Amino acid sequence: MDEAILARYQALEEKIRSYNPALDTRRLSDAFSFAYQAHDGQLRKSGEPYIIHPLAVADIVADLELDTDSIIAALLHDVIEDTPATHEEIAKRFGESVALLVEGVTKLTRVQYISKEEEQMENLRKMLMAMAKDIRVVLIKICDRLHNMRTMEYQTPRKQREKALETMEIYAPLAHRLGMQRIKWELEDTSLKYLDPIGYQEIADQIQAKATSHEAFMETVQSRIQARMAEENIACTVYGRVKHVYSIYRKMYTQNKTLDEIFDLYAFRVIVQDVPTCYYVLGCIHDLYNPVLGRFKDYISTPKPNGYQSLHTTVIGREGMPFEVQIRTQEMHNTAEYGIAAHWKYKQGMANEKLGTEEAFEWVRKLLESQQDTDPDEFVRTLKVDLFADEVFVFTPQGDVKSLPAGATPIDFAYSIHSAVGNRMTGAKVNGRIVTFDTPLKNGDIVEVITSKTTHGPSRDWLKLCKSNEARNKIRQWFKKERREENIATGRAAFESELKHQGLSLAQITDPDILPALLKKARYNSLEELYNAIGYGGTSAVKAVTRIRDEFIRLGKLEHDKAAAAQLAADTETSVIMPASTISPTPVRPRHSQSGIIVEGLDNCLVKFAKCCSPVPGDPVVGFITRGFGVSVHRSDCPNAQVAEKRPDEAGRWVKVDWVDGDLPGYNTALELSAKDRQGLTLDVAMTLSAAKVKVNSLSAKAMPDGYAIISVVLEVKDRDELTNVINKLGQIQSVYQVKRAVG
Repeated sequence: MDEAILARYQALEEKIRSYNPALDTRRLSDAFSFAYQAHDGQLRKSGEPYIIHPLAVADIVADLELDTDSIIAALLHDVIEDTPATHEEIAKRFGESVALLVEGVTKLTRVQYISKEEEQMENLRKMLMAMAKDIRVVLIKICDRLHNMRTMEYQTPRKQREKALETMEIYAPLAHRLGMQRIKWELEDTSLKYLDPIGYQEIADQIQAKATSHEAFMETVQSRIQARMAEENIACTVYGRVKHVYSIYRKMYTQNKTLDEIFDLYAFRVIVQDVPTCYYVLGCIHDLYNPVLGRFKDYISTPKPNGYQSLHTTVIGREGMPFEVQIRTQEMHNTAEYGIAAHWKYKQGMANEKLGTEEAFEWVRKLLESQQDTDPDEFVRTLKVDLFADEVFVFTPQGDVKSLPAGATPIDFAYSIHSAVGNRMTGAKVNGRIVTFDTPLKNGDIVEVITSKTTHGPSRDWLKLCKSNEARNKIRQWFKKERREENIATGRAAFESELKHQGLSLAQITDPDILPALLKKARYNSLEELYNAIGYGGTSAVKAVTRIRDEFIRLGKLEHDKAAAAQLAADTETSVIMPASTISPTPVRPRHSQSGIIVEGLDNCLVKFAKCCSPVPGDPVVGFITRGFGVSVHRSDCPNAQVAEKRPDEAGRWVKVDWVDGDLPGYNTALELSAKDRQGLTLDVAMTLSAAKVKVNSLSAKAMPDGYAIISVVLEVKDRDELTNVINKLGQIQSVYQVKRAVG
């Protein structure tokens, strides 16, 4: 026997003996010899003897501190698949328990399948059935996959991508579901290395480049926390880490941020003796550092479904750098690192009757029961959806999985496939039925994109309908590149209209002496570049003109153009608003209106804003002459404003109205937030509204029976732009998947 291999086995034996002094070394040695002889002459892709792999898997299983049967099964996990050894032979020599574990891990490679999907389905189904009986099956299988991913560089590029995708879709979520966070992180990182090697390497390089500063920062924080704990006579372990690559990658991708913009790049752990001490340490941490409101989570009183418990708080240190602190007991830490393996009932010195029973793994049994007679594609789809219950997972007609943000629409789906697919989309089907572009997608939906080679590209309205930053950015890029002339024309028209609205003329701002300063204030190099940006949605005309006007005032140029400004003001006082029933001469719009609304042909009339839709300045509006209560103003898209089409007898009571120019008072409007319910959700919403500096008149939350929540907010805003800004900020809150204005 090779000395290096023997040395690895002896190291394994020592590791097991460290947590299991009663180890039956003779039985373990017999299993190693059996595996060594069975795999004799077999080589891995790396050229190493095959026995290296079972030894490595057994070593990872030993890290989980599992029982002797699990270690032996890990050593033998490939003998049924790759050698002449049989189930009966293993059962006779090492016991039925070991044989069942090996059988559960073994793939069905000796059966001929019609398709790769069918093979994948049967392998997964068999593993889950064995897992429902004995959770150690999946623990060994996850360890097996981890070592395979560690040595994936010896496989072909195609094999690398296939295995990495399967790992990301099946094994990493399984590890998460079982609470095995350390293994989950490594599976995700190694998978990302092959799925997006460039993205992975960029993040890894950036982290490595700042390794010295990271270490210095973490050492400073760690020392300060340890010093405070010593003052309080609290025995603890403190250490920090930079979050793993895939975690950073997901945040950068979903939030469209650079590494420097990631909020909580660092995580520190404080491990103490008991639960009361956890809460005491939390108070000490908040005394040392300023806590970030809305970023505290108590997973001790409310554990995660996979058993995870810890206190999480995000704080800001003296350096202005936010970081997360996790406070837990040693038992909680073991569970967080190794999940269900940390409390496995077969582990030496521990007993937990619930673990390994149907009660603990009810979700596995239910999944299997619901999939007894399904086809391979459907089984694999359902499995993936179940594992990713917290995300919107949809499928292409070919069965490929697409992960999208909650509330995503067919537009997001199309652009997640490819920019060209999104740009040529003319329609979409969900589960075989044609749907509108704004239809929210649900877990398990099969989405088909209808495209046309003759289509002229996306609509600008799609920017409001899509949920993902990826789709939004690709739509903007299309307009930026493909419609430059159209963008410039559209942008110029919007820009000039807004100039007129704010009392300026194009001639005023194009004065060669001041144009460069104005463009610098607007942050563009030329007017053409500014028009293009407004046209494709990179900025708004209101924002650009407001900046220019502020600079104009700062330069004192408005005083020199009083005559032109007066003429411009006179021009803007005319209106072409007409009643719905008659055509009358164009009246002069009054200069002031207490309500902010002017009504065609009616001076100083009583105006009220409809509560069904709560319009604000900037919304297209229409008026309805009520009996005895003046004119009721509705948003044009309000369902109650569509009644005129159904009731011709009331058509004459609908009049055209408009907002007056200039500063207007605040207006009440209502929003409805849909979110996945969680602790601290309402507080996060309140803090976001406070940060947006808007007046909140009412806020109420209602928990739904399906685990979701509806939050209703009535707030006061000055115009539609301010409201849009608030909606965008609310949409960025964790677990919020839709923010819409209340209508009807």
